[in-house]
Amino acid sequence: MMKSQRQLMTDGKEYQQFDDELINRRRTVRRELKLLNQIDDNDERNRRIQDLLADSGKHFFAETGIEFDYGFNIHIGEDFYANYHLTLLDTCPITIGDHCYIGPDVGFYTPVHPLSAKLRDADVELGKPITVGNSVWMGGHVTILPGVTLGDRVVVGAGSVVTKSFGSDVVIAGNPARIIHQLDANGDVIQN
Repeated sequence: MMKSQRQLMTDGKEYQQFDDELINRRRTVRRELKLLNQIDDNDERNRRIQDLLADSGKHFFAETGIEFDYGFNIHIGEDFYANYHLTLLDTCPITIGDHCYIGPDVGFYTPVHPLSAKLRDADVELGKPITVGNSVWMGGHVTILPGVTLGDRVVVGAGSVVTKSFGSDVVIAGNPARIIHQLDANGDVIQN
């Protein structure tokens, strides 16, 4: 059985972004987000955001300005907070654990564009998933690139560009992000 363009995209395989199903979903999501980002009532706005996502836990809160492509590739755990202008480009799955706090203007980007101009000109698209563990805190203006996995209890400094994966219990910062502190089980900095 031949896979749909949606399934190819979600699997991180080459797909055609101008597929009718994908175009229609992006159009629907764009229309809904335009409306719901104007809603003053936090409960109603966040309930309507959750209705567009694959799944999300209790105590979901996102400030206004949230943007994403499809929603069906976004999986968010319990006790989630995102500040203003969260961007989730969900070509591939974006999975965020429990108790995560996201600063303003943070972007999660799963799309990958080929280095070859010939392939780009042929509209070849693909992506890599992003996975974030539990109890992660990200400062403002953080960028998470395709294929990144972050462990539990990671702190990402403001303005960081995360280009590779990191394990649990670290503070990372910079462009590209690098480990600046190890944390112990209590969240205290381990002195080297």
